[in-house]
Amino acid sequence: MSALAASITEALRRNVGQTTDFDLNPEVVLPAGRTLRPAGVLLGIETFSDRPRVLLTKRSSALRHHPGQIAFPGGKVDATDRDATAAALREASEEVGLPPMLPRILGHLPSHETVTGFQVTPVVALIERPFDTRAEIGEVAEVFRVPLDHLLDVSRYQIQSRHWRGARRHYFVVPFGPYYIWGATARMLRGFAAAMGAGE
Repeated sequence: MSALAASITEALRRNVGQTTDFDLNPEVVLPAGRTLRPAGVLLGIETFSDRPRVLLTKRSSALRHHPGQIAFPGGKVDATDRDATAAALREASEEVGLPPMLPRILGHLPSHETVTGFQVTPVVALIERPFDTRAEIGEVAEVFRVPLDHLLDVSRYQIQSRHWRGARRHYFVVPFGPYYIWGATARMLRGFAAAMGAGE
């Protein structure tokens, strides 16, 4: 096992706790007994270049959920999916052309609840060989990569806010060049960075 794989595997064993889109908004009271739809996303780390990179997408502005936002490949768990990992791999194949057998699954981050009612399981995997990237028409506007060390540096994360549904909502942001990575994706990445840094 590579040093990076070993570090990630150890980090995923640490209990960093579940995250939500409401972490920075403690005044929000979530209804008891709410039903969340299961989803899986792939936190895929490409290791075949000199500098490991995380695979991300910019969603189409025409989508119903999170239009135009930066996201991991992934989506809701369908009836034909065995679990959230299977959903993440299926969606990554559909959205960016990643062969389902290519990622080496290392584990999972704690689940994340979104404001749109999804319980998202982040699946962490290494992508150790190049593949032909193909953005799914109508779903994905762009596929891009961010250096892993940029995303693991907690000092790069900011807290910003905006008005949403009549109230001010705070959220994490981790900018990279022209890409405004925020919301659920930034929160999950911030949790990953915290887990990776906990052993230092």
